[in-house]
Amino acid sequence: MEAIGILESNSIAKGIEAADAVLKAADTALLYAKPVCPGKYTILFYGDVAAVSASLDAGAAVIDAHLVDSVVIPRIHPQVIQAISLSTAPDGVNAVGVMEFFSVTAAVYAADAAAKAADVTLLDVRLGVGIGGKSFAVLTGEVAAVEEAVRCGMAAGEEKGLAVTSTVIPSPRKEIFDTLL
Repeated sequence: MEAIGILESNSIAKGIEAADAVLKAADTALLYAKPVCPGKYTILFYGDVAAVSASLDAGAAVIDAHLVDSVVIPRIHPQVIQAISLSTAPDGVNAVGVMEFFSVTAAVYAADAAAKAADVTLLDVRLGVGIGGKSFAVLTGEVAAVEEAVRCGMAAGEEKGLAVTSTVIPSPRKEIFDTLL
């Protein structure tokens, strides 16, 4: 996957219309298009960078004043897509990091920044369903790597004022780790 685009709307109707515009604007494929709490709509799509940029522009034009956040991420880290799909199983856990955001989009670009910053494994990128429109990313690895990844991921969310908070838990109890899977 060369690039991923994300559009987040505070209107479900405009989000659905924008998803159609995204797919008609350029040669992109839909990864995810769903309503999320509280009444927002999120669209994730992929293709080459030029196509994703053109599709994002078309979708953003439809969403207009209802746009919450948007981004094109070229060369997205493959772990981000796996974590969105909940298909990552770690070999072991030394530390767990959690990054929390006010938008779905922020969790995706923060997870990408975190995965590119340090040797960590993304476990989950939760996209705002059932959690009041917030999102979060969970990662694991050696303590220093998790700390660096969380620092870089949170910095990406803070740039747009969408970061809530984060934590790094060294050697979490097994019961805590089990609740994350």
